[in-house]
Amino acid sequence: MVAAAATAGFGLTSCEREGCVRDPKTVYGINAENVVKTELRKRLSERTEPIETPAFQPLLEEEEPVVVEEPPQPEPVATSPEAKKAVDVDVEGSTSMTPEEARLEAATLKAKKHGGGLKLFSGNGNMALSLEIAKLLGVNLGRATVSSFADGEINVAIHENVRGKDVYIIQPTCPPVNNNLMELLLMVSCLNRASARRVTVVIPYYGYARQDRKMQARVPISAADVARLLESMGVDRVIAVDLHCGQIQGFFGPRVPVDNLEGGIVGIDHFGGKDLHNPVIVSPDAGGVYRAKKFKEGLAYKYGWDDIGIAMIIKQRARAGSVDQMDLVGDVTDSDCIIVDDMIDTAGTLCKAADVLVAKGARRVFAFASHGLLSGPGNDRIANSTLEECVILNTIPSTPQRSANEKLVELSVAPLLAQTIFNIHAKRSISALFK
Repeated sequence: MVAAAATAGFGLTSCEREGCVRDPKTVYGINAENVVKTELRKRLSERTEPIETPAFQPLLEEEEPVVVEEPPQPEPVATSPEAKKAVDVDVEGSTSMTPEEARLEAATLKAKKHGGGLKLFSGNGNMALSLEIAKLLGVNLGRATVSSFADGEINVAIHENVRGKDVYIIQPTCPPVNNNLMELLLMVSCLNRASARRVTVVIPYYGYARQDRKMQARVPISAADVARLLESMGVDRVIAVDLHCGQIQGFFGPRVPVDNLEGGIVGIDHFGGKDLHNPVIVSPDAGGVYRAKKFKEGLAYKYGWDDIGIAMIIKQRARAGSVDQMDLVGDVTDSDCIIVDDMIDTAGTLCKAADVLVAKGARRVFAFASHGLLSGPGNDRIANSTLEECVILNTIPSTPQRSANEKLVELSVAPLLAQTIFNIHAKRSISALFK
């Protein structure tokens, strides 16, 4: 299929111009700016010596700008068609230039517009999410063909100039995992061969993430192997959402930085608006305690909830995808519980955990996960479970069956990804988005 910008239907501006990429001004970006201002105020208050001209004072004060009326400047006279064309260029300060200076300034501005700009491309993994991110950034998706030949081989072709551009590829490696992964690898290779200045891959869902260590003899560490494939193709940066294990960031070399975004920050606003009674954040396993703790701290910080509890479920697996026994560590009596996990696959573990919590005296049980795979009977299990509500992000494309599930709520991660892309392109902080 062709990922053409015209299919978006949003009336976006052309991304050929560097200045067209706009700040999405999402809640995450606004909070990050407030954090920076707070830290600057704190540094100012800690300084004892007088500060004559602080360089960061304009960031802290939002005063009315002083308007100084200047006398009108005479219009420059164009003596030739070429000079007249240069004068007509909207360049700041060009009214005080000679025709030759205006022509040179116009040529410089044109070179800047067509060099080092941002380009956004997408595979077939999650086109709806890619279009939403493009709309927030105010750019078009790049024109590219990503399809399959008759024998199943992947066909990739880029239909616009990317030489010297800062390119971002949005492609989750969700089912069909191997097809989406091969599309991503070939797109990275294609863009590098087309002389892109930097290639950043945005992977909302990182496939093969659960195979991150050797649990038995003669098995691969697939998460590391996928990282080596991406690195060998020439990826310059990776943006992911809630990696299954944080150590996956270490599978990439030091020349490929990895930004592991916390999807829980999207769910905090959703659950913060609910009237929860004695809320308790529950981790479905020992490895997710840190994620549950961060979710608890986010709710406590943003909404001032100081009475949030935390609990953990210890599960013993009979085999992959099957749980033999579950034990609860913590008290959930007369509490509203939120099970926080990174992904929901077949939902067997989640539904069984909800039953355990209800049996232990929980009033209501909610669930939040960044990635809703819902393989096989997953969607039906959630619909027939004791869960009050199951919240997921749109890192994986939705289906009509999911939309029909009344217990399933899908939140958009596009604002967080769009703000992250803009901050990286503008060389701003990423960690400030999560403070």
